[in-house]
Amino acid sequence: MGHSTTRRLKLHTKPVHQGEQPPAEGTGAVWHHIDVFAAQGSTRTIAHVERELPPGGVSAYLAARRTGARSFVLWADEHREALSATVGTVSGANGVAVYQVLGPQGELLCTIERAKAFSKGLRTRWTVSRPGEPDLVGYKGRLVWWCTWWLFSPLLPFVWVAAVFSMSDVPRSPGRIIWRTRGRALLELKLMWNEIHLHDPELDERVGAALLALVRSFDRQSGGWDGWTEKQAQRISRASRRNRPS
Repeated sequence: MGHSTTRRLKLHTKPVHQGEQPPAEGTGAVWHHIDVFAAQGSTRTIAHVERELPPGGVSAYLAARRTGARSFVLWADEHREALSATVGTVSGANGVAVYQVLGPQGELLCTIERAKAFSKGLRTRWTVSRPGEPDLVGYKGRLVWWCTWWLFSPLLPFVWVAAVFSMSDVPRSPGRIIWRTRGRALLELKLMWNEIHLHDPELDERVGAALLALVRSFDRQSGGWDGWTEKQAQRISRASRRNRPS
């Protein structure tokens, strides 16, 4: 899909390693950020993303997260001086969750619906609804690749074990998503690159950034960029210090 006006949004997630430990939400610089690469070759950071914790803290967030709930803040800068957008859960039941993306003044940028596989179809469906615009609908993976995946699923445990021992990449389920409206492809998720491509020059970059952060939080293989617990971070930090050469 060669679009001369395509903007590429890439989510950069900082792993917990080398003795580092992520700062608590609201303290220190925001770890994760999203860059936009314009067709002219320019690059800039569009958002710094972090979880918005409820009163119960990390444990309450993770408990709600298991039901499909998400709550993010997209900051315009890493020191939280200016708000770009927020992502919050409106409802969630029977495998279908609805999220709202709001601007800094509380204005509605879009509504995003996630319908899990087999709740409204064979594949996970993502629907983006913008005020006054037709819905953008995308499905996770192509049916032909899902059929191939399911056909070879009995062999996957052996492939995963072999990948671990050979230190090669672990196979992933189909994850590419193309959002279309009226036959036009306006958004495209590139899972392997951690990117979302905006093919429509009129699309709000904040919508793309929020959608990218939301979709990537449901990555089963990595656990999602927002799935870290405080104990996990501390455990990895201690293990890294023990293995560090003296």
